Amino acid sequence: MKATDPLAPFEWLNVAESQGSPLGVIFSVAFFRGLDPAEVVRRFSRGEDSGEESDFDGLDDRAYEFLEQTDGGDGGGYVGVLPDGEWCVAIEPYGWIATLHEVVTELSRGCEVLAVTRHDYAAEHSFEYAIDGTVVTGYPLRHPHRRYGCDPDRLNGFMRELGMGLDEPADDAAWEDNYDSAVPRGFALAAKVTGVPFTPDLLGRPMLVGPIAER
Repeated sequence: MKATDPLAPFEWLNVAESQGSPLGVIFSVAFFRGLDPAEVVRRFSRGEDSGEESDFDGLDDRAYEFLEQTDGGDGGGYVGVLPDGEWCVAIEPYGWIATLHEVVTELSRGCEVLAVTRHDYAAEHSFEYAIDGTVVTGYPLRHPHRRYGCDPDRLNGFMRELGMGLDEPADDAAWEDNYDSAVPRGFALAAKVTGVPFTPDLLGRPMLVGPIAER
């Protein structure tokens, strides 16, 4: 029997811009344990908003309008949050706020946050795992050997299971493998840690949508 490819459920997050993925090529997804959706929205809005019920299309419309008003320099400006088991999933179209070091530490006060960003342009794909204001493990998705945090090797077992090269690539082939599969591997790692696979069906669920406060 052929082994199931652990990256297959996340390849939809890695498609080219021309293929029309619902999330495009710039987005962040953050997983929160220990908070309800309204509190997650409040954290992104710095206490100014608890969110209102919407769907992904409503979130995307608001984010795109914000994007056009600000010329894209401030991300999408909105987040949509939905519960999944012990975790909440926060979707940030066109944005990268959740994996900024100073933001993820703030968001994780008194809880646990794991965030993944895909950014095909100015910034780099990134992964941040923080607990109660401290980054435990983080790394640029294309360079898993560049891990950092208070316990940078905490997720090494999961990373090896996903075929990540934990040492500096020895040749071009190893570097290209890390590069091409970076986004699916990042989300596969997130699923191993949280137990929540970020699959397309999540975009079909109702969510609370609220603004992201300026940082």
